[in-house]
Amino acid sequence: MHSELSVRFDAQHAFTFPLDQAQPMDPRAARAWLDREFIRYACEPLRRSGKVLNADKVVCVAQAAGRQGFADPEWARAFASAAHAALDQEVILIDATMASVTFCPPAHAIPGTRTAPHS
Repeated sequence: MHSELSVRFDAQHAFTFPLDQAQPMDPRAARAWLDREFIRYACEPLRRSGKVLNADKVVCVAQAAGRQGFADPEWARAFASAAHAALDQEVILIDATMASVTFCPPAHAIPGTRTAPHS
């Protein structure tokens, strides 16, 4: 099955990470990685209750890292692997501007995205 993660910042800046060949991250390790990045970037909970869902962490970390963070291939691959494992979905679309995460079939990948380099 096709698996990928796309992060969109605006119409001209989006990144797509194919995950079919990527080494899967353990879900517990993925949540720990996202927790560390959430704290490192001093992210704030999106919900008034203070509860932080995995999807919230993924969006907040993507927003905080920005395009500059995703320009670092090693960090970007770690983010994609952690988000994929934490969210447990095959195709994940993150819109950093709209603070949204969408899960969809592979045919709905963001058009015009740039594919991240493989290691």
